[in-house]
Amino acid sequence: MDEILSNLWNKLPPPLRNRYFLTAVAFVAFMVFFDRHDLLTQIRLQSTVNKLEDDRVFYEEQIEAAEYERLDMDVNKERFARERYFMQKNDEDVFIIVDENGEE
Repeated sequence: MDEILSNLWNKLPPPLRNRYFLTAVAFVAFMVFFDRHDLLTQIRLQSTVNKLEDDRVFYEEQIEAAEYERLDMDVNKERFARERYFMQKNDEDVFIIVDENGEE
């Protein structure tokens, strides 16, 4: 058994037999595969960060649209009530016109 291991050891090129090289390879392997902050974890975390940034942009746009709608509602309360809740005056008829796209 010792002869087989020493024979394999001697077949390796000299740079691969260097103990500093072997230590560096072991360290890199440990950091990439076995550490708490391994490569797969970092990839998953980066994916999560990207998704959260996309969500943040989406919600900022939603907030901006809601702010615009709130300001518009404060200025045109009657129009808002008529469009949103289909309110009407006693002496008028309301006709709902539907676009071809299905939007009101």
